[in-house]
Amino acid sequence: MKALLLSPTFPQSFWSYDRFMEIAGLKAVIPPLGIITVAALLPKDWEIKFYDRNVKTETEADWEWCDIVVLSAMLAQREDFHFLIKKAVELGKKVAVGGPYPTSVPEDALASGAHYLILDEGELTVPDFLQAIAQGQEKGVFRSIEKPDVTLSPLPRFDLLKRDAYLMMAIQFSRGCPFNCEFCDIISLYGRKPRTKEPAQVLAELQSLYDLGWRGSLFIVDDNFIGNQRNVKRLLRELIPWMQEHNYPFTFMTEASVNLAEDDELLQLMKKAGFYAVFLGIETPDQDSLQVTRKLQNTRNPLLEACRKINEAGMLIYAGFILGFDGERAGAGDRIQAFVEQTSIPQPMLGILQALPNTALWTRLQKEQRLLEGVGITEVGDQNSLMNFTPSRPLADIAREYVEGFWTMYEPQNYLRRCFNQCLNIVPPPGRTQNMYFPAGKGLRLVAQLIWHQGIRRPEIRGQFWRQLWLILRQKPQFLNMYLGLCAAGEHFWEYRLLARERITQQLGYDPIAAPASPEQKPALVNV
Repeated sequence: MKALLLSPTFPQSFWSYDRFMEIAGLKAVIPPLGIITVAALLPKDWEIKFYDRNVKTETEADWEWCDIVVLSAMLAQREDFHFLIKKAVELGKKVAVGGPYPTSVPEDALASGAHYLILDEGELTVPDFLQAIAQGQEKGVFRSIEKPDVTLSPLPRFDLLKRDAYLMMAIQFSRGCPFNCEFCDIISLYGRKPRTKEPAQVLAELQSLYDLGWRGSLFIVDDNFIGNQRNVKRLLRELIPWMQEHNYPFTFMTEASVNLAEDDELLQLMKKAGFYAVFLGIETPDQDSLQVTRKLQNTRNPLLEACRKINEAGMLIYAGFILGFDGERAGAGDRIQAFVEQTSIPQPMLGILQALPNTALWTRLQKEQRLLEGVGITEVGDQNSLMNFTPSRPLADIAREYVEGFWTMYEPQNYLRRCFNQCLNIVPPPGRTQNMYFPAGKGLRLVAQLIWHQGIRRPEIRGQFWRQLWLILRQKPQFLNMYLGLCAAGEHFWEYRLLARERITQQLGYDPIAAPASPEQKPALVNV
């Protein structure tokens, strides 16, 4: 069997870092870990060609060569996902699809003509698909209520990647999250009982990347790395000596819940293991909204203090924030802005609340008849989509606070100031540089581009750029890479804030921060 494995393109988004990738000479931030894990589950006698279409597109000869096309997609990749299904069908090729998007909304893939739906987690459903193929079945939907034992998950096919095209490599340690946030689809996809790999598995994956020549940053893609704190400590205690023996070839970033700050031992283990950054789902500093959305882990201790402790453990903070929770008070966007300034979080991901299928929020809003007609799953997925339900306060106010917040936080001088202050806030590990790394050969190009764009071309930030760079060199030279990387990412966000504003303006029919909305300008929403 000749299988063409494709990862669809992502549109420009908060996380695409398009302009940063361009000036660094890279193609994508991280590789698609899911589909290269699926590749490891396929029979050894299958011939495989793989393309991450964000890096390089396949040729017409590849389409002629293959017997079957295998796709894996997240919701944000839906446009290219459907294009590829339809192209394969037109060419008479069988199509198998999987990933979070078809798992959540399988009817979309079926409507485009997919023959095989390999849903849920592949360790259980790929074997069923392979058995169906062997038996000559022309179609099939393969699902599993059970969650697989990830200690049996295979080593991903890192060898299939064009590794020098990525900013970071990626591995996974755990799936699932113990918390019960109302808006989150992770628990519906992967369950509330975090399942973890064995430390030896993770070290084998790191050794594979090491042997393939990768040196630099590595993203542990778990939705909550510390969901099983006992097992994550087991991993870290074995990871630390491995990193020491290999002279710290990688630095790590991951996603974690805010209660990370409550565990001093865990913070110190992560610091010793080489973690330089963590993404936190802070969502909002409003305690009443956190209670409403059942994000109770964020209410146990002051959020400002949690951020301070994580910085003191040597880690840069990325964070997500959401507008539009039920019962949210006016001015929520202003309070998020104030929190971001207090903590100097350089890249706050501000979004408008969406109800995703199969979440507790979706179910509740459906019962309350608040989901909106014509604003279904195909309109959800980016941080600057309007809500797909009727909110508890005026949508025009939420949209205005979103655009104002994004516009102000990513004003170039504000952004560069937070990058500088965040680097000053972080306490480096003694005797070791723990930092953001650029792939080999890309660093000099990035610095040259950065000096041109921010140190010469932009008069409004030219002085600030050189002044802050000088102070970093004097006060925190070990964070020079991190600071320059954050500055360079600004080139993406300064373009993206324009796009975010344009998208909201198109959906509303007016610019929410150019002038007050009159009643006739406000969007008409129809309840289902």
